[in-house]
Amino acid sequence: MSIPFQTIDWDQVPETEHVGETGTSFWKTLQFGGLRVRMVTYSKGYFADHWCSKGHIVYCVEGAFVSELDSGEKFELSKNGSYIVSDDMSLHRSYSENGVQLLIIDGDFLK
Repeated sequence: MSIPFQTIDWDQVPETEHVGETGTSFWKTLQFGGLRVRMVTYSKGYFADHWCSKGHIVYCVEGAFVSELDSGEKFELSKNGSYIVSDDMSLHRSYSENGVQLLIIDGDFLK
């Protein structure tokens, strides 16, 4: 896969809404073959409605959130914090008390 140089004006990327167990997440998604790049915003009080097994590279742009593993471990990340995980390496879900904006990159390279 080859991606030519390009800039991204996130204000021009269409947004989709995803309702959580509580709160809502809003995704602005770019898809390049097996690579997905998203700017994701969790509303205040967002709690994911599922455990996720997909791999991600997550960068916290603004705010804070907690990523919980099915083992019971919890990791709080705030502005400039990151995590990375490959597909099927852990079940995880996120929640945010006061809202957060995340840059999330995932795709075939994390299999």
